Order: sequence, then C-alpha cells, then structure tokens
Amino acid sequence: MAAVAPPLSTWLVAACFPAECGADEHHHHHLHHQQQCCVGGSNMMFGPRRERRRLGARRRGAARSGMAMAVALQSERRTVEKKPDVKQRRVVITGMGVVTPLGHDPDVFYNNLLNGVSGISEIETFDCSKFPTRIAGEIKSFSTDGWVAPKLARRMDKFMLYLITAGKKALEHGGLTEELRNEMDKTRCGVLIGSAMGGMKIFNDAIEALRVSYRKMNPFCVPFATTNMGSAILAMDLGWMGPNYSISTACATSNFCILNAANHIRRGEADVMLCGGSDAPLIPIGLGGFVACRALSQRNSDPTKASRPWDDDRDGFVMGEGAGVLVLEELEHAKQRGAKIYAEFLGGSFTCDAYHMTEPHPEGRGITLCIEKALADSGVAREEINYVNAHATSTQSGDLNEYEAIVRCFGQNPQLRVNSTKSMTGHLIGAAGGIEAVAAVQAIRTGWVHPNLNLENPEKTVNVGVLVGSQKERCQVNVALSNSFGFGGHNSSILFAPLK
Repeated sequence: MAAVAPPLSTWLVAACFPAECGADEHHHHHLHHQQQCCVGGSNMMFGPRRERRRLGARRRGAARSGMAMAVALQSERRTVEKKPDVKQRRVVITGMGVVTPLGHDPDVFYNNLLNGVSGISEIETFDCSKFPTRIAGEIKSFSTDGWVAPKLARRMDKFMLYLITAGKKALEHGGLTEELRNEMDKTRCGVLIGSAMGGMKIFNDAIEALRVSYRKMNPFCVPFATTNMGSAILAMDLGWMGPNYSISTACATSNFCILNAANHIRRGEADVMLCGGSDAPLIPIGLGGFVACRALSQRNSDPTKASRPWDDDRDGFVMGEGAGVLVLEELEHAKQRGAKIYAEFLGGSFTCDAYHMTEPHPEGRGITLCIEKALADSGVAREEINYVNAHATSTQSGDLNEYEAIVRCFGQNPQLRVNSTKSMTGHLIGAAGGIEAVAAVQAIRTGWVHPNLNLENPEKTVNVGVLVGSQKERCQVNVALSNSFGFGGHNSSILFAPLK
C-alpha cells in the first residue's frame, strides 16, 4: 500500500479540486479556493446544480479531509528530486554517417568534396523527359544490406532507408558496437532525425491505389509516410528509449534536429543522441512541385555546372537526396568509453523571417539575428569564426542575402573562409544540414575546406576573397558555423570547434 500511496494521494487531490485550483501561478488564491472547495462553508458548495454535480463527481470516493490531502500533496512534492546542475555538460561529435550522391562513407564523401567532384547528373530513376529540369544529385547506387531487414527494406520509403542506414553507419563510425550499446543505459539514448518531405513515394503510391479501391492501399502507407517514423523505427531497432521524435522545418530540418538533440544532452536528459536529416524527394511529384515553384536550374545540357552558388549565371538550385547523421555524446560519457572525438558542438539558434513563404527577407534580418543568437548561445565571439559552411543553394536572392549577413557579422576577419557544399551535392532539402554538418566537422578534423564549384563569374557585389576558390584550401578551423534556411522563413545556425 505504501508504494501506491503517493500517486493515489495526488489523484485524490486532483479529484477533489476543480482543474483551475491547481495552477501554480495563482498558488495563494487557489490555496484559499481549495479550502473553500473541500472544507465547506463556501458558496461554491451551494452554487448552480451543474457546478454541484461536477464537484460531486470529482469528490466521489475522495478522502474527507481537505487538510490531509493538502499534506499528502506536499509530501508528494517533496519526493520530486531536484534536477542536477547541468550547465557544464559539454556535447561532442563521436560519429558520422552519410548517404549522398558523393558516397556513403564520411571520408569518401569529404574526399570527393575536397577534390571538387560533382554529384549532379541526369535523373535515371524515372522518365523526366517532359520536365524542364531533368538533372539532380541522384544516388545511383545504394544498398541496405546489413543495415535494414529485407522485409522492411521492401516496404519502407527511401527516406527511411537512407535515415536508418546513415544512422547505423554513424554508430559504427563512432565505435558504438552492439556489445557496447547493450552495456549503455538505453533510457538515456535518443534519436532525433527529421525529414522535410517524409514518405512522398509511399503517399503517392497510396493515392494511386485509392483510385482503384481503398482495399488496394498499403496498410503501412500512413505510418511509413509520416516524417517521425524513421526516427521511431531506428529507435525500436536499437532499443533506445530516450528522446525520440522528428522536426520538419523544410530545408532547415537537420539543423533544428541537431540543436534540439544537443539540448537534450546539455539539459541532462540524454547522454547519446543520433541526429540529422533525411529526404528522398526525387520522384515525379517532388520534381514537378519544385519546378512549379520555379526554383530549379534548367541547365540540363551540363549537369555538373548547374549548381553555382554566388555565380552571376546561376538559374536556380539542383535537387538532391540522401541523409546525414551525427552521433552527439556528452563529453564525459565519450571519454569514459574511450571514444574518438571529432569536434565539439558549441551551440546554435533558430529564428523566423516572418516575411514570405518562399522568399528570404530582403534585408536578411532573420539570418543576422539567427547568427547573433547562435554566437550568444555558444559563448563565442564573432572574431573566433573563421569558417562558414553556407546554406547558399544557387538561387538569385538567397545567395546574396546570406552572403551579406555573413559579411555583416564576420567581415572584419581577414581569415574568414566561406563555401557551399551544395555546389557539388545539390540541395538535399531536409538532409542538407546533416551532410553539411558532417562537412564542417570534417573540415575541423582534416584542416582542409572544400572548394566552391562553378564560381566562374562571381556576383559583382561579392568579395571573392572571402569565398573559397576552385581548389581546396588549408584552414585550421577555430570555430565553424553551418547555416540552413528553409521555406517558411526558418533560419538555423549551429557551431562546431575542435575540442579544447
């Protein structure tokens, strides 16, 4: 009985008091109100019949003494442990996993970036001959063997297959073997990997089946189309019971997930988090939708030249697909297991332009505010930033607005280097920030930053001295900033640094 008493007493108090009696912000008023409700002598007991019925129902089976209940409630409150001081908890990156047009291993992927290899090519998955855009950062070869059970692999949308594969590869890269994972506290391990588009192919197939009959629909079409299910299935596979959800903020998705995952560790709610983003939008409805937005490059005759951030001849972005996942870990937890630490996560921020559905704010206010808030959250001075992995998608207004915001914040630093991974991978939509976070961490690890491809005729207002050229460059990164922005005015900035 003793084990049941605390929750039971709390239920009894809740049953006796009206809902409005429990609000903390009106504690003193409600203490008097509670006495009126339970002791009697109050007009509440003799109010309208409907109110008396409501109170009677709540009191049915409750203890007679309001004072005893109040004491029980105080006893219940005293059993709640105070959260430990977690201000000093530091977050580090101990593993990376990617599925990209430039390779499915973080080192292969980054070496291709350093060598200026383009992953843009003609789309082969479906016939797009009637589309004005027929190129993308398409993944030509991909296998789930050893990563996803064959039965699930046949049923799942590609965005989930990319997500689970990249997530498990990140664990392998981080030395988190199954044996080691079984020794960890799984209630303190979580998964937060998002998607902008979710299971588009699954949903599209369900619509086609519905044209015949609902009986033809895949029974898994609803769960496998939702953006959260990738994180959920991966957590089920691993048995990880910590924070588990997904965030969908268009092309800023990965950064939102990474920062929120880091905050779970910072606040002491988790020790290990898999985080990032995944998207597989290269199907007819995905391509057609972005064509309808008039957002895509139509340089079909020369695919590798199509994505050209900050170049005067750019004509839109190039779609891509894949996933990027980081293993974030609390520093002491990582040290205790002897993990290899690739970088430290310092912090970040989000803002909203509150301006337009697809266009950035013309003055870049949201971007500037986001960068400033990220610096404040990280405790980093602007002079310390010497590398920016820009969002820069190869659109007319987006590239310049971000460039101007970067220069406004960091232009006084002569060592500043800025590049865009999308010049070689295309835009992986919700997964973009994930693979770009990997690129930022790899820049820290290797001391090299990758080139900007196709920057042949730079915008006249752009200082090319700030931008990385057509070849990789040496850069001992002090602090790296990675930006991601999305339709809806979502802005995000996250910061990484070598562990000191």
